[in-house]
Amino acid sequence: MSLSSRHLIGLFGVPKDDIQNILDTAVTFREVLERPIKRVPTLQGKTIVNLFFESSTRTRISFELAQKRLSADVINFSASTSSTKKGETFKDTVRNIEAMKVDMIVVRHESSGVPQFLTRISKANIINAGDGRHEHPTQGLLDMFSIREKLGKLDGLKVCIIGDIAHSRVALSNIYGLKTMGAQVSLCGPPTMIPRGIEMLGVKIYHDINKAIAENDVLNILRIQLERDAGTTIPSLREYHNYFGVTSERLEKYNPNILILHPGPINRGVEISSEVADGPYQIILDQVTNGVAVRMAVLYLLGTMN
Repeated sequence: MSLSSRHLIGLFGVPKDDIQNILDTAVTFREVLERPIKRVPTLQGKTIVNLFFESSTRTRISFELAQKRLSADVINFSASTSSTKKGETFKDTVRNIEAMKVDMIVVRHESSGVPQFLTRISKANIINAGDGRHEHPTQGLLDMFSIREKLGKLDGLKVCIIGDIAHSRVALSNIYGLKTMGAQVSLCGPPTMIPRGIEMLGVKIYHDINKAIAENDVLNILRIQLERDAGTTIPSLREYHNYFGVTSERLEKYNPNILILHPGPINRGVEISSEVADGPYQIILDQVTNGVAVRMAVLYLLGTMN
């Protein structure tokens, strides 16, 4: 019960056995979450720092809850109240934190490559909670876990990721992880939101949402990342919804059995209608619950390697 690396920076190049190990371990922790006492002593005595330099709700709370469920000591770092506001460098901040004898660092940062940089300056286990436009590996893992939980497998499934691919770190982690596990992955969106050359990763490209819905088993819907100026790549949000919005009418007409995922936050009336977000097709809240179990699995497997 161990992984091939002591860090989780992304799903690119992660062996199939590692992903299988994480998903299988998460099954056990998913059962723990259903118990009256939702705590196990697995990481008792370990100290974990949540180093978040970017806004987050689901990911930060999910990691913190997973850590506490494993009985770890948790320190939450807030960039807005840290010494970085006084001119301290990121490197010095991390080294000062590590001098307090922490065992693991969970990091989220707006710049790609920060988690990889941490592996070079820190002796702690590093877990990437999302870096720039690079990857968001635990989101990819929880998406895979949720699909497997609902459909019983990943191998051979057809999964389409729709939306703002160009600004998404979730998309890359899903592509790498799903393809490693044998799924067929495709992307759908306006040409301005599909990165040039991404088909080199072995994915199919759709610009017709109706065809994407008809030909796939799973639809993973991404929001338009307005905070990264994604709105400038489309004429308007209303037009995006008209051409690429996932609505109950489209699902009923083209594929009433398709499974709907969304990593959140949801922009209702833009990439997804309220009827779909709250309807029988989706497992959006299941993803949130499964996120705690998957992060417990990652923390456990990395935390018990040392």
